[in-house]
Amino acid sequence: MGLLDTLLGHAGEKSTDKVNEDFGPLLAAGETVQRAFGEIRDLIVFTDRRLILVDKQGVTGRKTEFLSLPYRSIVMFSLETAGHFDLESELRLWVSGQPNPIVRHLGRSAGSEDIIALLAQNSPR
Repeated sequence: MGLLDTLLGHAGEKSTDKVNEDFGPLLAAGETVQRAFGEIRDLIVFTDRRLILVDKQGVTGRKTEFLSLPYRSIVMFSLETAGHFDLESELRLWVSGQPNPIVRHLGRSAGSEDIIALLAQNSPR
């Protein structure tokens, strides 16, 4: 991922070694990061047990929200891809017990197809 892609907010795949190092205290014993995708400050992390959505807030990004979703709680998901004039795709996750979906905006080259494939792969059978 180049500097221009980062500045435009296009997400890309992140190094799992770096994410494992950064997320060490947040992971359960034996839990490992499978893949991670990120934009400028936000991350979508797939572990062998759950999906973690990381939302850095504020100007400095010091305030961070970690939303942990066990794969079994994700009831449905959708992806609205970017069109010719759109700059971003939209990922929607419906979680059991919640009437409204969780919405995340992804850049044009965010690896959105990979994200959907991983969600399908990790869905309970």
